[in-house]
Amino acid sequence: MILDDELLNAVAAEAKRSERLRMNRDLRNSADDTSQRMLNALEVGTVLPIHRHRSTSETQILLRGRIDVMFYDDLGRETDRFRLDPRSGAYGVDIPAGQWHSLTVLEPAVIFEAKDGPYRPLAPDDVLE
Repeated sequence: MILDDELLNAVAAEAKRSERLRMNRDLRNSADDTSQRMLNALEVGTVLPIHRHRSTSETQILLRGRIDVMFYDDLGRETDRFRLDPRSGAYGVDIPAGQWHSLTVLEPAVIFEAKDGPYRPLAPDDVLE
């Protein structure tokens, strides 16, 4: 599979139609694949809760658009903010395992995400509300 404008446009179109204003495209070879690789198309207005992945770091590479990625402490206070915009040379962020994080979409975006290990839904205590 080639990651080109045609694929990014298709995933972005699905995000626009989605009630959540975002859509993932799984890039794993099978459900047994021991890594997580995906495209995540995000529209302005999508809401990602503050969350963490206890056992894996997460790498996000912005392919198009503009987003802010925020880090938080255990009380939900913002500790860092990174503006990603490939046009200005800010392409991605590596999020350490256990780091609370979220993002805000500033213009429609597509990111490539990678995490270690198989997919596991977030546990309730890994989401700050």
